[in-house]
Amino acid sequence: MQIIPYPDRSEWAALLARPTQSMANIEKAVAPILEQVQKEGDAALRALALKFDKIDLAEIAMPLETVAAAETSLTEELKAAIRQAYANIRKFHEAQYQPAEKIETMPGVTCWRRSVGIEKVGLYIPGGSAPLFSTVLMLGVPAQLAGCKEVVLCTPSDHPAILYAAQLVGVTKIFRIGGAQAIAAMAYGTESVPKVYKIFGPGNQYVTAAKMLLAKEGVAIDMPAGPSEVAIYADGSAVPSFVAADLLSQAEHGADSQVLLVSTDKKFLASVNLTLATQLEGLPRKELARKAIENSKAILVEDEAEAIDLLNEYAAEHLILSVQNAEALSEKIINAGSVFLGNYTPESCGDYASGTNHTLPTNGHARAYSGVSLDSFVKKITVQHITPEGLKALGPTVEAMAEAESLYAHKRAVSLRLSSLK
Repeated sequence: MQIIPYPDRSEWAALLARPTQSMANIEKAVAPILEQVQKEGDAALRALALKFDKIDLAEIAMPLETVAAAETSLTEELKAAIRQAYANIRKFHEAQYQPAEKIETMPGVTCWRRSVGIEKVGLYIPGGSAPLFSTVLMLGVPAQLAGCKEVVLCTPSDHPAILYAAQLVGVTKIFRIGGAQAIAAMAYGTESVPKVYKIFGPGNQYVTAAKMLLAKEGVAIDMPAGPSEVAIYADGSAVPSFVAADLLSQAEHGADSQVLLVSTDKKFLASVNLTLATQLEGLPRKELARKAIENSKAILVEDEAEAIDLLNEYAAEHLILSVQNAEALSEKIINAGSVFLGNYTPESCGDYASGTNHTLPTNGHARAYSGVSLDSFVKKITVQHITPEGLKALGPTVEAMAEAESLYAHKRAVSLRLSSLK
């Protein structure tokens, strides 16, 4: 990794820029795909599968026999691991449930809010060289807990672990499509793929562009989740081999991933670089990881305060604090998707099985977006009830405000009722 010593704050924006293509160019490539799927439906899905994936997509739906055979295709060890991850994720997300609580804002005026699961949701699971069955759990568990009636899964992969996880979380329909065309199919609906109300799931920059373009048309999405990234702040108490392993765990996702290392210790950065080179050579996906590392940086800063400022400006998807006072320091982090504390909390655990959700905002979007949670799959509907005595107390307030805004019909809706109570 390139070591950048003590950069001036005026240089931070350029140093922290993600290695992404121009979004305008990506959207230009994606827009015709969306239009084709909207106009041609299943025919477009078959044509695009042949064009991009060289696949003759005779059946768009995942064959039932393939789904049924998934469980027997996996080792008992892997199935046990998936079930343990499922249990942990479920436990953490169950705790996010908030029962309706009636609040009397003044005598006779009662308000409350209830959570209702989104009826139809779409989950996207990327294909590629890594079968992300963990993402099925991360999206499917909160959908299951929210009570979503129809859960549609689109993935170009028929990996048995993906299908096993889909059964575990109660996915109702699975389709063998990927890329921007899968996002379009769930947004518009086709002869085979039902239209959903909200779309979830990570993907490459083309998938992200498809989601963002469709969001402009009113389709609900989880967030702009793109290529994976990690930032690590480490001091002399950190273990160089641990830090190098965490950097590579994100770098191996793909060449467009980014990793960032921040420290006040120059010798530590040099030590990480040495062990990074050694560990890299032992990875099966070393070429992908190497390209990601080439786009990444190790930044030497003056002190902890400067490190925190830089990390908050970066707004990492994953932030690892390998420092002595990690938990106390985490309270100063205001921009991050998920935070990992100490030497024995590898980001990999959050990716798979600790319980937190790994579908997180990337590319700086953690400044305004949160990761996926139970709330992502529900709507919050407010309810209010006012008694006659409550209206007598509240009505004059509403009348005065409505008149001040020159909305006299609003005022009359209250005044007529007050008159009837005299």
